[in-house]
Amino acid sequence: MEILSFIKLNDVFALLWLLSCWFAYTRFAKRKAKTTDCLASVLHRYRVDWMERFLTREQRVGDAALLANIERNVSFFASTTLLVLAGLVTALAAADKVQLTLELLPFTASASTQELELKFLILISIFIYAFFTFTWSLRQFGFVSVLLGAAPQAEDDDQDPVARKRYAKYTAKVLDQAGHSFNYGLRSYYFALASMAWFIDARLMAVSVTIVIVVLYIREFRSSSLSAMLSIDDGENLKQKAHPGEGAER
Repeated sequence: MEILSFIKLNDVFALLWLLSCWFAYTRFAKRKAKTTDCLASVLHRYRVDWMERFLTREQRVGDAALLANIERNVSFFASTTLLVLAGLVTALAAADKVQLTLELLPFTASASTQELELKFLILISIFIYAFFTFTWSLRQFGFVSVLLGAAPQAEDDDQDPVARKRYAKYTAKVLDQAGHSFNYGLRSYYFALASMAWFIDARLMAVSVTIVIVVLYIREFRSSSLSAMLSIDDGENLKQKAHPGEGAER
């Protein structure tokens, strides 16, 4: 306990608030996606539709290009995360100098070098988690590439239509899981940015985390992009592609 004796009560509250909000929102989003239209469930329907159309096309270069474009986005975040981690480790090694710099700012709460080191370690942990989720997302997109390459050709008459639909459904499911992993990585960035307010004041961090929760909810369940996707064909064609709850985060 002596090792952690330097931690202030406000900092303990801020850290617990961050972890509890992050965990609670993740659980909430998973449950709500099973009963309510959201980005995850609607995109699942589009992915099933994409894979079914993919199996009917003779020329599949465009599909490969689309998948490669998505992979580049994930790869960008994975690479950026490594750069951020390098910067945070450097800042951790120079925590005493960071403390002197923060003391010059009139609006920051006083913090010891040990407190700053703890905050940097928390941020480093968040970005390590983000890196692992992004790289796992990349691997899953790689699995999808293999499935696309192994997909039956459109002119294969001996392929059972039921087997084709099953192939499309489960390929879309792997694509879903890759998308969910990418989404988890993005959430890590949101909460990491909110955690940076901790260097100013623990109360500001708690407020920032709350704002992040609101922003995430609006974007995933109330965004104009979601409304637009639901409005296509009044959603009738897409709703036939999947049962309620399919595509929800796992």
